[in-house]
Amino acid sequence: MFDFGVVTSWIHTQLTSVMPEGLAVFLECVAIGVCLLLLYVVIAIIMIYMERKVCAAFQCRLGPQRVGPWGSVQVFCDVFKMLTKEIIIIRHSDKFLYNLAPYIVILASVMAFACIPINRGMEILDFNVGILFFMAASSIGVVGILLAGWSSNNKFSLIGAMRSGAQMISYELSIGLSILTIVVLTDTMQFSEIVMRQADGWFIFKGHIPAVIAFIIYLIAGNAEVNRGPFDLPEAESELTAGYHTEYSGMHFGLFYVAEFVNLFIISSIAATVFLGGWMPLHIPGLDGFNAVMDAIPGFIWFFAKALFVVWLLMWIKWTFPRLRIDQILTLEWKYLVPIGLLNLLLMVVVVVFKLHF
Repeated sequence: MFDFGVVTSWIHTQLTSVMPEGLAVFLECVAIGVCLLLLYVVIAIIMIYMERKVCAAFQCRLGPQRVGPWGSVQVFCDVFKMLTKEIIIIRHSDKFLYNLAPYIVILASVMAFACIPINRGMEILDFNVGILFFMAASSIGVVGILLAGWSSNNKFSLIGAMRSGAQMISYELSIGLSILTIVVLTDTMQFSEIVMRQADGWFIFKGHIPAVIAFIIYLIAGNAEVNRGPFDLPEAESELTAGYHTEYSGMHFGLFYVAEFVNLFIISSIAATVFLGGWMPLHIPGLDGFNAVMDAIPGFIWFFAKALFVVWLLMWIKWTFPRLRIDQILTLEWKYLVPIGLLNLLLMVVVVVFKLHF
């Protein structure tokens, strides 16, 4: 497996040979930030196009077809349209918080996105407490949503924001318990180390029954965390017109829209990293030829393939099940997922203590 750390070390050596180290580090940080934002935008475009095509397939439709091959240019046209639309400021709204809210949401999304380990040596934020940082950074987004609903001076926006806040705060518990189950198995909170521990087998296979249960709970809770169907009641069009972003227009609405789709990719990427081996290839013991072919595939291709597979699973769930009521959503979390997650965590402790895992 190729280590991109060799490339980054070579670039750092070349820069420090012609300029002071402080300036070299500054330029490297700027370059990484620009690449991160570009990748963020590209992922958003891919997610929007994939959503439309997958939705069309499940509903026996074709989806975008007219603009570009297979409708591939349609998303770029929508982005241009969003950029040229007027940003309307609502009368009697809290203008500072109203304008600040979408940027808080996008900032939380970008910080969480930076934690994703794409390949060995391509980790942007790789702390020894990376999981703790990821949970903290992703939790900031709910602040932006609550501010958006409250500052809009609209009762429908406020109700949508309260629903979304209650739902996101609740389901963060199940996400944390699911990831903590794997932390118990690996004894580390660093994403790159979690991936390296799966070199001889992905945790979904060798983590025994607790890993499978944690993966299922994570998929359900992750879907609810990003407000996607059947957990999209905070954006119920028939009741709240659009939810917490009802009063937003132009690129302010576009920031909420983009953050929602990239958050779907982030949730899927963490699932691929923690449960499906991240950039690690698929190995089958005894099949050396097959394993050699799998090793020839670059790690970032493995990562994106696994992440997009989980994205497809979550889209399948959205376009299959009907929308739940708010009491059903919270009942599912507090009466079922949290107790099951706690028992599953205890079960994983037993598996690790008695070395029952593969």
